[in-house]
Amino acid sequence: MNPVQLLEHFERLADAPDSIPLLRRFILDLAVRGRLIAQDPNDESGTELLKRIQAEKARLVSEGILKHQSRITTAVEERAEIATPRGWALTTLGEVAHKITDGTHKTPTYVSEGVPFVSVKDFSGGRLDFSHTRRISRKEHTMLYKRCDPQRGDILICRIGTLGKAVLVDSDQEFSLFVSVGLIRFSQKLMAPNYVRLLLNSPLAEMEYDRIKVGGGTHTNKLNLGDLHSILVPLPPLAEQHRIVAKVYELMALCDRLETTQTERKNRRHQLATTSLHYLSNGGIDDNFDGYARFCLSHFQHLTTRSEQIPTVRQTILNLAIRGRLISQDRNDEPAARFLGDRQLVRDSATDPWKLPSGWAWSSFGLIGETLGGGTPSKGNPEFWKGSIPWVSPKDMKVDEINDAQDHISPTAVEQSAVRLISKGSLLMVVRGMILAHSFPTAINTVPVTINQDMKAIVPFRADLIRFLLLLTKGLKPEVLRLVLRSTHGTCKLLTDDLFSMPIPIPPLAEQRRIVDKVNELMALCDRLGKQLNTAQTESRHLLEAILDEALNDNRDRRGSFEKSYG
Repeated sequence: MNPVQLLEHFERLADAPDSIPLLRRFILDLAVRGRLIAQDPNDESGTELLKRIQAEKARLVSEGILKHQSRITTAVEERAEIATPRGWALTTLGEVAHKITDGTHKTPTYVSEGVPFVSVKDFSGGRLDFSHTRRISRKEHTMLYKRCDPQRGDILICRIGTLGKAVLVDSDQEFSLFVSVGLIRFSQKLMAPNYVRLLLNSPLAEMEYDRIKVGGGTHTNKLNLGDLHSILVPLPPLAEQHRIVAKVYELMALCDRLETTQTERKNRRHQLATTSLHYLSNGGIDDNFDGYARFCLSHFQHLTTRSEQIPTVRQTILNLAIRGRLISQDRNDEPAARFLGDRQLVRDSATDPWKLPSGWAWSSFGLIGETLGGGTPSKGNPEFWKGSIPWVSPKDMKVDEINDAQDHISPTAVEQSAVRLISKGSLLMVVRGMILAHSFPTAINTVPVTINQDMKAIVPFRADLIRFLLLLTKGLKPEVLRLVLRSTHGTCKLLTDDLFSMPIPIPPLAEQRRIVDKVNELMALCDRLGKQLNTAQTESRHLLEAILDEALNDNRDRRGSFEKSYG
């Protein structure tokens, strides 16, 4: 696929990650390599143009208007990374520029009203933006102006920090420059200012910046003024420069339209998915809800278009599960009230968090089992910390099943401290720590463990409740996080009374097993979907990169690698 064909069919590739920025870079790369538009044999050649530029510079030097510059054309051919088209010349920035300088190296005194003092922060979209520029006094500006006198048509380039970002001075506004900004001046009769700007923002120029950059005083890269002279400049005929600029503007406008269309399309799909998930999580009790929920869950891999939506899908699944909306009820199941007995909460249905399905009952973490706290054995007794019993703390709570911990204690520590041994099959939960600002970590221990004081454990009165209880804590995360208290210094904690008196919904045992199985099935689907989305994005980007590589480097032996320009 050649460049013309690629540009004609680019909309088909526009959904690849970062496709529009890649296209913008590709357009600039084609432009400065002479591959964006056809050459006109009737144009004055770049070689003749370069001679006229040199003659003009010699005249200005003889008249004392320009300072004499040492020529830096040696070895240009030896390091020519590109093959210029017929009619072009390959030269250096120093050969075509009349002046290369920078702003003051001294930080001035800022005033509320005065002359703009420009730094790279004032570069925006290829132009200068004076809306937030700091000001200096007229007197100080007059002193600085002797060193650097920016004029309309000059190019300003970032030489410290984000290297090479270049803008065109397109107004007659007076201003002074800071040291981080370089100024490049040339004959506007012999060079198109916007061609120079495009060149200095192109991937080709970026490779030049990488070649000449040096480390700054605070590990910030910078471009020395003397090295700027050596930057390679592919020089087209002047008429072609203007045609290149016009074509680039036309294609950048196309990029703007593609980007707008792409954003609108993605936003619509995202809004559909977000609205569907919100309805599923917060929907009413209308007759159509369950059918809509089943439809969405059956097709959520088609609704979900971004990998960042997967956590919301997971939470929605959990939310539906603990409300009895994920699967149908079976009237033959033994009701939860029968096995809960006096462990169920007696509530007024008018104050229930939500209406429970038939056969479900309300209980609480405090009623559903024995509640155990944790502690820390004395660090002053080495014997306490020489054992093999896992001592679980919040840093271990990153998985659903705990079979070991980073720290271990001895049986002696259990016997002689406040730490208690917690039997396997218990529910562990973090109740204090900064993690509670956004998460509620819970897990099941598959081996006997101990816990620290930032955690609690629940030993359920029936072992077959544990899997649903774990699922329940994850589904109730939003409700639990609303109970979190924050101290003035930011520490987060859950009060025992608040957490363990919180109503929790308990379905029949048979339905619990079916819910857990269904959630596991859907979570596995989420895993696969997340991988597919990431893989699809990676593959589409690789495909786009390969096509750009082919379009740009069809004559590979003479051109720089794609990875340097686009990687």
